[in-house]
Amino acid sequence: MQFFDTHAHIGLIYDDPIEQLRVIQEAKQAHVSRIVSICNSLHDFTQVYANLKSVPGVYHAVGVAPSEVTNPGKDWIQTIENGLKLPNVIALGETGLDYFRKFGDKRSQIELFITQLEIAQKMNVPVIIHNRDAGKDVLDILSERIPDAGAVLHCYSEDADYAKKALGLNIYFSFAGNLTYRNARNLHETVLNVPLDRILVESESPFMVPAEFRGKRNMPSYTPSTVRFLSDLLDIEFEEISAQLWKNSCKFFRLPE
Repeated sequence: MQFFDTHAHIGLIYDDPIEQLRVIQEAKQAHVSRIVSICNSLHDFTQVYANLKSVPGVYHAVGVAPSEVTNPGKDWIQTIENGLKLPNVIALGETGLDYFRKFGDKRSQIELFITQLEIAQKMNVPVIIHNRDAGKDVLDILSERIPDAGAVLHCYSEDADYAKKALGLNIYFSFAGNLTYRNARNLHETVLNVPLDRILVESESPFMVPAEFRGKRNMPSYTPSTVRFLSDLLDIEFEEISAQLWKNSCKFFRLPE
């Protein structure tokens, strides 16, 4: 049995290369065989990629998160395109919209988001979507501009009705440790109404720690806890759902099983 953590902020867990390698080793001991490293800024991507580019089982996404809208970096478009040509860089992200924190203004966030969707289309890569309090605009934009390679709504936080609307597009739904919270009824209902072959799991570490590990800093090694909760919720054998989630993740990121 093996697990695929589709979204981990390894550089936010530790910025030291030795500690990052320890995090990955602990994940592998927990049978988390593949991890997608996510960075919010291009500066952080450069650092984390340099640390982990040759580590087996670690893949990378490159992009500019809405938190960086006021300072995406010099020549950021070319930097993303160049990054997507590097070995083991398999997606653009995370990008999207965040109206909760009010980073910059909405127009600037939308322009940043649309430009990155255009880059993803040009470079033929899937895109990892951040959405916080911006669900309508995210879905409206994706309805017109989703790349051919598809998108994943990471750390899904909307309800089942929203998911049903998104199912008409080439969109996957990734669930983090907050799925395991007792009061996350909107997420539980969503999982029950989304096809299993469109579901991914992620740690979103160091955030969204599963209920089993509440009080600790989240790690990729905790990903199986979310899978077990999903197994119980859907009443599907743990081994069966683990295999399906692995298959889904490999398909979305276009990696061999």
